[in-house]
Amino acid sequence: EKDLICSVIIRALPIGAPCAVKLGGKTAMKAQQALPTLVTTTPTKVGRRPPPKPSLANNAHPCLRIPHRTARRIPAPAASGPPPSPAAVETVPWPSPALRPPLGHHRSCRRRRILLLYLASPLVLPAVPLPARARGLFRMPPVRLANRYFLVRAGESEYEREGVVNTNPVAKTSVDSGLSEQGKRQAVRSARELERMGACDGTCWIWPSITQRSYQAAEIIAALNGVDRSRIVPEYSFLDARGLGAYEGRSLDSVSEVYSSDTISPNIKPPPIDDGTPNESVADVFVRVTQLMSIVETQYSGDTVIIVSPDSDNLSILQAGLVGLDLRRHRDLFFNPGEVRFVDPKSIPVYKQPPSAVYKCTNPPSCT
Repeated sequence: EKDLICSVIIRALPIGAPCAVKLGGKTAMKAQQALPTLVTTTPTKVGRRPPPKPSLANNAHPCLRIPHRTARRIPAPAASGPPPSPAAVETVPWPSPALRPPLGHHRSCRRRRILLLYLASPLVLPAVPLPARARGLFRMPPVRLANRYFLVRAGESEYEREGVVNTNPVAKTSVDSGLSEQGKRQAVRSARELERMGACDGTCWIWPSITQRSYQAAEIIAALNGVDRSRIVPEYSFLDARGLGAYEGRSLDSVSEVYSSDTISPNIKPPPIDDGTPNESVADVFVRVTQLMSIVETQYSGDTVIIVSPDSDNLSILQAGLVGLDLRRHRDLFFNPGEVRFVDPKSIPVYKQPPSAVYKCTNPPSCT
């Protein structure tokens, strides 16, 4: 039997239409199948390549297919003997016109390829560093401050009027820890001083300790400066009065012993007590107020914040850290009840400068 190569390209016929192929004098009827590739029947002989396997490339997404090219007739490999007949050729695959996407679809695919290339470009091209905007952990002394700060000590409390030390946080919300009559007048003077200094000319936030006398002072400040109560943010722990341990319940005059030890080292703690009153060193308070500043500096930017503390130590240690003052000398920045002070991180107020020339500290609380 003669060698016969029959190559049929099914292209323009509708699905199901018969196709007559004459094979060795016989006529075979085939129904057109919606195949994306050429239907090829090629006898296999020694020296010839096997017939190509059906390709599934056209089953992929249209945008991922290889672009269609003009069909070419490729001669089969030469074999010994007479030259091959014109029928002994191989034809490249050619999809049915019904399966070809419209011309406008190629334009859409081109746009998709460009978009994919753009999205993948950061993986290939070197990344260009963007300017950092986030503020990290707050350090003392700060390079800059994002807000304006006013430090206010609450007015005299009932315990202070009686001359008794009261620093146990259990009683900080008690009515007995509230402002005395003298303390209320001091709070009014604080509010007037803030008004004179223009603290709340635009908008301001008031951060008082949850201690009774501090929150009462904050309400007086807000009322006299036209600040809405929604701008009073109570602080529950970082602004607690410094715990004096075994000095709890003793006279205020005895606290001078604690301040004497502060001048020796910021790590010396008052003697402990078992009633729940903490015994905090200057370094302990410094950690608390630094955490407070980290929160406020992260939460606000370009605002005015009024910090109201129940005692002086919180504020004097905070200001010492902000201006780089040796923490052992924080007592030189003592706050009287009702005193208001604007924080200037560039300098220490002249009237509060320590008499010693050696007072700067670049890495508090580790000062030498």
